Amino acid sequence: MNRARNLVCVGLLGFSGLVMLGGTASGLAQAAAANVGSGPNDAQIQTDVTKALDNKRFKDVKSSVQGGVVTLTGTVDLYSAKLDADDRAHHRKNVKGVENQIEVAGPEVDDVTLRNKLAEKLAYDRVGYGTTAFNAFTIGVEKGVVTLGGAAYGPTDKDSALSLVENYAGVKDVIDNVEVAPVSPMDDRIRLAEARSIYGFPQLNKYAIDPAKPIRITVVNGNVTLSGVVDSQSDKDVANIRANTVSGVFKVVNNLEVVGGTAEKSDK
Repeated sequence: MNRARNLVCVGLLGFSGLVMLGGTASGLAQAAAANVGSGPNDAQIQTDVTKALDNKRFKDVKSSVQGGVVTLTGTVDLYSAKLDADDRAHHRKNVKGVENQIEVAGPEVDDVTLRNKLAEKLAYDRVGYGTTAFNAFTIGVEKGVVTLGGAAYGPTDKDSALSLVENYAGVKDVIDNVEVAPVSPMDDRIRLAEARSIYGFPQLNKYAIDPAKPIRITVVNGNVTLSGVVDSQSDKDVANIRANTVSGVFKVVNNLEVVGGTAEKSDK
């Protein structure tokens, strides 16, 4: 599910024409009522939204309200600020929907540079929490729009990765294609057994030295996928053999890449 909120499209109400009744008090009252046209709560909603966006992150953001629908325009420096503005507007009382037209300004970063920078940041994300080797994210960037895919060990790992991307300068939009591995005691047992089998083998224990460059182990319903980069074809083959020695594993898919080479998928 995409982290970005889906915009709620609601038909906007038009303003009624004014009817002047000779300037009488009743005529002015009717004219005022006709002029509102968009609902008696719009003024209060506008006040509430303006107050909610009273933050330097939203200094260039403007809002308007019609028929209970809030339209946000202007610019922000980070994509996370666009999401935050949307969320704040949605949570105001009587708001029926939000049309988020905010543009992410910020610096212009070419796609290759942006992808490489994000990959480096994600590699070290949550190092020290013991789940780094069990996360395998993929990154695609096109015109500043980042597509984050792959698999996360748990919801916290996924949220952390998305937050990192959303708060990185140069990201214009984020498409969330990350899958979270289902909760499974069997899979947890296999993960730990796979880590011991692979990293405990003398030829492969070097991949446990840098926590950002492990052989990544994804386990879903007893199916194991190995990903990451290894130094040689021999290391890749040995990792495949070691992964297959763990009991309870249904299948091993070896997506490890060899330095300077290309990924060759091999199944059990």
